[in-house]
Amino acid sequence: MKKYLLFTVFVSGMTTLAAELAAGRLIGNVFGTSNLVWASIIGLILIYLTLGYFLGGKWADQNPTPGAMYRILAWGAFTIGLVPYIAGPVLKFAATGFEALAVGVMAGSFIAVLILFSVPITLLGAISPFAIRLSVEDTSKAGQISGQIYAISTLGSFIGTFLPTLVTIPTIGTKLTFFGFGMFLLIVSLVGLARFASPREMLKLIWMPILLAMVAILSAGQSLKNSEGQIYETESAYNYIQVVQQNGYTLLKLNDGQGDHSFYHPDNLQYVGPGPWEQFSVGPFFYAERKPQDVQRMAIVGLAAGTAARQATAIYGDIAIDGFELDEKIVEVGEKYFGLHLPNLTVHIGDGRLNLERSPHKYDIIAVDAYRPPYIPPHMTTREFFEIAASHLTENGVLTLNVGSVPGDRRLINGLATTMATQFPSIHIMDIPGTLNTMIFATQQPTRREDFTANLVALVSDPNSPPLLVNAMSATFANFKDGYETTTVFTDDRAPIEWIVNDMVVSFVLQGGLEFLQ
Repeated sequence: MKKYLLFTVFVSGMTTLAAELAAGRLIGNVFGTSNLVWASIIGLILIYLTLGYFLGGKWADQNPTPGAMYRILAWGAFTIGLVPYIAGPVLKFAATGFEALAVGVMAGSFIAVLILFSVPITLLGAISPFAIRLSVEDTSKAGQISGQIYAISTLGSFIGTFLPTLVTIPTIGTKLTFFGFGMFLLIVSLVGLARFASPREMLKLIWMPILLAMVAILSAGQSLKNSEGQIYETESAYNYIQVVQQNGYTLLKLNDGQGDHSFYHPDNLQYVGPGPWEQFSVGPFFYAERKPQDVQRMAIVGLAAGTAARQATAIYGDIAIDGFELDEKIVEVGEKYFGLHLPNLTVHIGDGRLNLERSPHKYDIIAVDAYRPPYIPPHMTTREFFEIAASHLTENGVLTLNVGSVPGDRRLINGLATTMATQFPSIHIMDIPGTLNTMIFATQQPTRREDFTANLVALVSDPNSPPLLVNAMSATFANFKDGYETTTVFTDDRAPIEWIVNDMVVSFVLQGGLEFLQ
């Protein structure tokens, strides 16, 4: 019995952590993957586990039998498997509220989904103390046995941390991840009942795997979201990916769906509103007497499905473009739905900072668009990163960074501009109208806004100028911002990006909540 009991504890620990990781993806699909969301998930799951440890010890003293433990485990496994199917309608309702920024709907749905995990996680938390109670026959070895069981449970948790992220979610999806781990644990519990209680006890619960399988079969093929115009969805190790068609355009949405990461139209590169993608191409024109043919090579950190690359190609011709993208599945989606078949584009899969540092080339334009809303990866906001970028720019090169903000709060913009100014002599800033996006241009040599204006006048007077470039430069000119406030320099040792963004998000949501209540 002891070996099977240890195996049970291992699988229970593995399932608990797998459920926590899968919960992050399930909830993140609607509410995003900010630290605030993760803190809520982790915090509540720890509370549920705490309650489970307390109840498990109490139940074990009241009924110290394997049958009691495996019945508890069976119910925990069964409810874990059901979570995504019960949560589905709530999440779809929440997605509607999220798109409309209906704060009441968002908050209520978020709480409701988190509550769904209370029963299964509490029941799974009861297993380790129950297993200790069943294993201790000699009290002089109680400490040794407790340590062994918690070690086995923690080892299972270690496996459960990596399996969902690296294997199951990218290959079979979030729903089937819950189903698979829940079903496996359920089988373990039913076998335990048959072996250590009686086959009759096991048969009383045989309906559980049957019902769970039926629910999974009936729900097969249903989308995680039913966004209007959705034509494709998939999951990777990093993102929930949606492709949506609206008014003849194809849009790439990730995770919570707030923000469009790529646009595509087979016959039109001037998308609704300016930027941010075409704004990456205007940076070189801060230098005096600049012409399109002066630009020969470009790097895009955060390629996504390739919108900026397609627009740069339309403006500058077949210049060499290196696109750095962390998520390989996004590139696959780009090739299938966004025309990402540019002969002048070389795609590099992996971390953008590392691949840029390893690049043997120097670039006239380095575009950084590595948002994973609401955050920019902190290691792409620091003085050390901008040193790397500067070392890979040509003599008259320019670095352009897309950054988000909320109305009335420019702390993130100010911090990034302050940090970039430690490496670059000139900083220019423009806000993209109708969005929360700001573009920061940093030039390798001292530059003036007046030279940008002169270049725009020259391009407008030339009938051969690319219309997309003229329109993008006109939007930049019309939306320049005067300077920035000098603040903290971000470094690899200290870059409080999450702190700043979390505060911005909370303030923005609370403001929306007050408007909702009024």
